[in-house]
Amino acid sequence: MNKQDRKYLKRLLETPSPTGCEQRIAAMVRERMEGVADQVTTDVMGSVHARLAGRGSAPSLMLAAHMDEIGLMVVNVSDDGFLSVAAIGGVDAAILPGLRVDVHATGVEHPLRGIVGRKPIHLISAGERDKVTPLSDLVIDLGLPAKKVKRLVKVGDVITFGVGFERFGKNMGVSRAFDDKCGVWIITRVLEELASGGGCAGDVTCACTVQEEIGTRGAITSAFGICPDVAVAFDVTHATDYPGISHAKFGDIKCGGGPVIGRGPNVNPQVFERLVQAAKTAGIPYQIEALPGHSGTDAWPIQVSRAGIPTGLVSVPLRYMHTPTEVICLDDLDATVALFVQFARDLESGGSFVPMAGCGSASLDACSARAAQGE
Repeated sequence: MNKQDRKYLKRLLETPSPTGCEQRIAAMVRERMEGVADQVTTDVMGSVHARLAGRGSAPSLMLAAHMDEIGLMVVNVSDDGFLSVAAIGGVDAAILPGLRVDVHATGVEHPLRGIVGRKPIHLISAGERDKVTPLSDLVIDLGLPAKKVKRLVKVGDVITFGVGFERFGKNMGVSRAFDDKCGVWIITRVLEELASGGGCAGDVTCACTVQEEIGTRGAITSAFGICPDVAVAFDVTHATDYPGISHAKFGDIKCGGGPVIGRGPNVNPQVFERLVQAAKTAGIPYQIEALPGHSGTDAWPIQVSRAGIPTGLVSVPLRYMHTPTEVICLDDLDATVALFVQFARDLESGGSFVPMAGCGSASLDACSARAAQGE
């Protein structure tokens, strides 16, 4: 990853976009895609669609990644100037005490620095010390007079973790909101790579979706509106390469091991095979993740949009999901860009995506053949 691409990634990560308030990052994406895509639109939900027109006849492709991040929302401003909050998305209350946050007050140009306050250990009874303080019992301290807080902050204002992007270790990155702004970085970089290489035979649309963290809502409308022939969703998945994570339960997924290709009922088998073949063709290391049910990603609503869309899912391994210190290997981002570029170009060969015998597991096909023979 070169310096300019890292700078773009940093801007995405540090631009606040809690669910329902993705407008600033959407503006960034539109600006980046102008002059790259043939058409850039924003739907009524707020998702950004950048389309690169095809130069021939081939299946149209949608690449999806969500722009929103988890955060907090102000539910009350007390008479003494402290904020009570609720979670936007899956926020773990256990990580919040002592955290610095940014309060994005309506009509205030710059965020207000806040601290998530909790009684110090000296003032907590022995019985309370081993318990997680519920979010409803935590407060945010802005260090301002109560009168000023009540003037500046309104119920419904949003809050993000007050941290940004850093490189550390051996080409590792740490930040809030890699979930899933690294996906936005990937799919927009893919469109740039395809455009600079003359495009593809079929249309390619980069769909940067909204409101994934509260139910994959933006992907529902984007998939219906774009109606692609094929789609691949991108997200992050749990790396299991640090202590305390069971490989027997969660699989063996490593940071730096390459993109993770999902396999299961949420993934079309032909799309899965094409993704694996694309990785092999491009010489990209890859990993496979078992998805026996709901993937919890944009791939879920895309797959069942309209009459069904053949859908794949590719993820980047990530440690410490939904914390202020999400960790990835930057090499995995570049490898995923290369995978998607190869996959998009390989679509020129067309082919059917209807699941049929002979296109999936060889052992399943053999069992089917034996059953047909009455064995």
